[in-house]
Amino acid sequence: MKIKKRRLSALAVLALTASVALTACGSDDGGDDGDGGSGGGGGGSSSITMIPKSLGNPYFEASTAGSQRAAEEFGGSVDEVGPTGDAGPDSQVPFIQTATQQGVGALIVSANDPSALCDSIEQAQDVDIKVVTFDSDTECRDLFVSQADAQGIATKQIELIADQIGGSGDIAILSAAANATNQNEWIKLMEEDLAANYPDINLVDTVYGDDDDQKSFDETAALLRANPNLKGIVSPTTVGIAAAARYLSTSEFKGQVALTGLGAPSQMKTFIDDGTVTAFALWNPDDLGYLAAFAADALAKGDISGEEGDTFTAGDLGDYTVGADGVVVLGDPYVFDSSNIDEFDF
Repeated sequence: MKIKKRRLSALAVLALTASVALTACGSDDGGDDGDGGSGGGGGGSSSITMIPKSLGNPYFEASTAGSQRAAEEFGGSVDEVGPTGDAGPDSQVPFIQTATQQGVGALIVSANDPSALCDSIEQAQDVDIKVVTFDSDTECRDLFVSQADAQGIATKQIELIADQIGGSGDIAILSAAANATNQNEWIKLMEEDLAANYPDINLVDTVYGDDDDQKSFDETAALLRANPNLKGIVSPTTVGIAAAARYLSTSEFKGQVALTGLGAPSQMKTFIDDGTVTAFALWNPDDLGYLAAFAADALAKGDISGEEGDTFTAGDLGDYTVGADGVVVLGDPYVFDSSNIDEFDF
């Protein structure tokens, strides 16, 4: 299933991919071009190219590990490529174009922008390459594997910060990029939850660290300078919450300003242990990548089309059903704190 009409004819796509191949071979944009899989022309191959928002992020490294674990089980392969450093809206386009030229069976993409990738994704689809998004969606994929229901993610984050600040006071949000689809959806739902259920909590500001460690660190410092009565920060991004925790841990605000959001246990353990953070949430990114790979494999083999009601089995995670708008949900967010942080290594 496609949620956006293709805009290029197959002939135009072939011409474009040929051009892209020449460009990509000579490019040096700082990213890892990789081999992108050795697929056999798309539409049936289980060779998968995985494109996270950026390389070097422990969250996506865990997702890729999960997808490769899945590929071992279904007899396919997963190669990871993607931008390094620059996580701009169109930074993933060259990697999609290269994978298209290579004829992989499927792409798994965490999109840095909901629409900027669509021309390149549609070129891939026009040569029968299936496209699964995970973590962050686009307007033009075959299937989206969601880490959790958006409402569940928003509700859990507000529940955590409300508990940590005693149910009243000023809070702020430190997000990733301003145009990140998932972040904006969660923020909208958090605002609605606050308005409906937490009349004594005041959201004073939302700032953006662009999933850059230093910028997120600096935005945290600026938030605290601008809002002297701030009691809590919610950062629904693994880069943002780790950077904010690093700032708080050595500042006068440690123990005074609560911090929660979505974080990776490996990055947050230090701050749980030293008392900077008491609890945060996430899903298991290894399971997310694992599920995305099984979904991509089912699409590439023609076992499912991505229509609502399609079912497939994702290894030891069990059976899944495609929901409305081609969405498959992994499960509910999981809360990490001092009682369980040592049990996880991603």
